[in-house]
Order: sequence, then C-alpha cells, then structure tokens
Amino acid sequence: MTPRIGFIGQGWIGKNYADDFEQRGFDVVRYGLEPEYAGNKEAIKDCSIVFIAVPTPTTQAGFDDSALRAVLPLVGKGATAVIKSTLLPGTTEALQEIFPDILVLNSPEFLREANAAYDAAHPVRTFIGIPKDTPEHRAAADAVLAVLPESSYTRIVSAREAELIKYAGNVFLALKVVYANMLYDLAGKLGADYEVVKEGLAADPRIGASHLSVMSASGHTNTPGRGAGGHCFIKDLEALRRMYASEVGDTAGAELLLAVVKKNNDLLTQSGKDLDLLAGVYGKEGGML
Repeated sequence: MTPRIGFIGQGWIGKNYADDFEQRGFDVVRYGLEPEYAGNKEAIKDCSIVFIAVPTPTTQAGFDDSALRAVLPLVGKGATAVIKSTLLPGTTEALQEIFPDILVLNSPEFLREANAAYDAAHPVRTFIGIPKDTPEHRAAADAVLAVLPESSYTRIVSAREAELIKYAGNVFLALKVVYANMLYDLAGKLGADYEVVKEGLAADPRIGASHLSVMSASGHTNTPGRGAGGHCFIKDLEALRRMYASEVGDTAGAELLLAVVKKNNDLLTQSGKDLDLLAGVYGKEGGML
C-alpha cells in the first residue's frame, strides 16, 4: 500500500518536494499558509510520513525553530516527521524529547534555488538523521528512504551529523564565494584577467567550477551582485560562526570566521545584493555584528 505523504510548508523547498512526490504517483497532502493549502491542516494527521520545510531563521536573537515547534503537533501519533529545514546540531534530539508520540527525523535538503525542481527529483546525496539509535528510528529511516528518489550516496547518520553536514556544505561554498571575490579584486590590481584565473582554478578537479563567479544573482531576487547571498548562505554562515565561537575554544578560528562574515556582508552591501536577507539576520539593512 502506498503511504500517504504530508508536506508542511509550501515555499520553494516544500513545494518542489511535494511536486516530485505527486509526479511519482504518491498520495500527497500539502499544508501551508497559502490559501489553496491552508484548509489541509487537519488532514496532515492522516499521513504516515510528513516532510516539514518551514523557516528556521538566524536572527539577532539567535537560531529560531519556533515555526517547527508550532507545526509538529499536527503530525499524527505514531507517524514520522522528516524535517527538511536547516537545524542547529542538537535540535532534532531536543524536538524528539518534546514530541515523544511521533518519530522525529532530520533529512537536510540540498536544493539550489534556481534548480530546485530538478534537484528534488535527482538528489546526489541523501542523509537521514536519527536522534536515537533505536530499532524504531532505524525502521522509520528505512521507510523514508524507500519513498525518496534514489540517490547515488545514501546514509543513515546521527541527527547531529546530518545537521552539521548541512551547515558544513553551505558554509564551505560561502567561503569559496568570498575567496573568489577577493581573487577578483587582486587580479584587477595585478593586471590579470580574472576570467582566465577562474578557468584555471575550475580545471583543477579538487576545486571545480561552482561558486567562482563574482557577479552573480541569488535565486532570491535574480538581481546580480557580489558576495554569498540567497536564503541559505547569509544565515548559515552567521549561525556557524556563532556556534563555532561558543562551542570551540579557538580564538583564531573564531576571528577567521568573523572576518569572512564581515567581508561577505561588505560585498553584499556595496553591491546592493539581498539586503532584505541581511536585515533579517542582523536587524537592519546592511547591518553588522
């Protein structure tokens, strides 16, 4: 029997996952704030697996998972909630303790805003994070893997590992964007053509071509600008910076990440890119720490 699959949150992440499940023939229930989905709130409790993609912003006050806590009670008793929202390590464990009548898993998404539909249907890697290593959680993870599209790399890991993998990937790419922008400025001062330098870097298989373009548009507004922007990079870079500073006794490392954040925010501000997203993290347009 094909399970009924629920989706809470119909932004660009939840919508594209729900679209993919519908295209593959699953019985799908969508709930979101949009008028066409708002009436499906009660139907979520009838779904055996519920994917959740709601905002988990980084704000001046810190990481905010209040939207998750508000919707998890909609999941029916004994069902499995699969959180696609980006979570600070330890969040899935905490949510499982708060909601013991359901199984709470974490499966980070790796969708690119401009290619979300394709990425949802053709995942390169899939992780299922379990907050407890119990037979029930492993069985739930296997059931989730059975309904997701096939991936070339699949692994069941601890929830903290899955949560950190998501941050690690986004911040690595943000660092690459900032470094590319610095190389661009240096090339200009030296009289070198950055496009030639970029192609030379991209030819190294250890580096690759992604995230080396300097003037680029985020999927958020499609307005070109400099720096690592979009819905993920700004908030995740700042969240990891704060987490590293509080958890690791490493002044040099903390200062390095702070410098990267400041440089990236300068690039975004000076080029007018994603100023509203900067404001969401720092409290005002172009704001800083």
